[in-house]
Amino acid sequence: MAELHTPRSLIVTLYGAYGRERPGPFAVAELIRLLGALGVDAPSVRSSVSRLKRRGLLVPERTADGAAGYALSADARQLLDDGDRRIFAGAPADPAEGWVLAVFSVPESERAKRHLLRSRLVRLGFGAAAPGVWIAPARLAEETRHTLVRLGLAPYVELFRGAHLGFAATAEAVARWWDLAAVAKQHEEFLGLAEPVLRAWEARPDTPPREAYRDYLTALDLWRRLPYADPGLAPDLLPAGWPGARSAAVFAALHARLRDAGAAFVRDEGAATAG
Repeated sequence: MAELHTPRSLIVTLYGAYGRERPGPFAVAELIRLLGALGVDAPSVRSSVSRLKRRGLLVPERTADGAAGYALSADARQLLDDGDRRIFAGAPADPAEGWVLAVFSVPESERAKRHLLRSRLVRLGFGAAAPGVWIAPARLAEETRHTLVRLGLAPYVELFRGAHLGFAATAEAVARWWDLAAVAKQHEEFLGLAEPVLRAWEARPDTPPREAYRDYLTALDLWRRLPYADPGLAPDLLPAGWPGARSAAVFAALHARLRDAGAAFVRDEGAATAG
């Protein structure tokens, strides 16, 4: 989790948490104030926004009072909407839904696209079933389709949906398709950081907006990549003592306690910036 809490990651998390419910863009000055509450300095905010603009995730847009600001691009909104279905899913995949298979072939002359395709499938939560054959729970099919089209990789891939018919038991097979020990370690790391935060909030009666915003954004920034590393397999396919359900419950409790109070802080900062 070493890459989490970078300025760029926190900006994406901020837009995902609070940027889509707004009638307009975040002003640059507002972003600086909001990221400043998380310990990020103004130059880091500006450079990170520029990188996100170059990647096509943010687009320049004036606020209602004419200030310079940035809104989400259409691709970024699709990315975040797809992410919501994972981040806030709360339940593992239903085995009855089956699996989605991604079978790809990329010419040797386009090796860079082959590497991009493999890395993107891993980031979507796919496991490697065989060379050129990747597998994930079927509920990830539409997000996979959106992602491959957005990245221009669709011509190299065929998607299939079906059931696992053997010959090994499915629980044995998934242990080959995914590195479950590495995924479990990520859950344990999240719990080590987030569980004490939840316990501290449970011990107090108040929920000050600034503190709620700070702890919610950092918890969400920690959590939001885990549902991509973890494909959300059914419990009977996972090792005993799997920590995924506990980490999901901790995040859900933090979300329920802090999200709306954090939104009040974002609104107040927006009003202060405009004023």
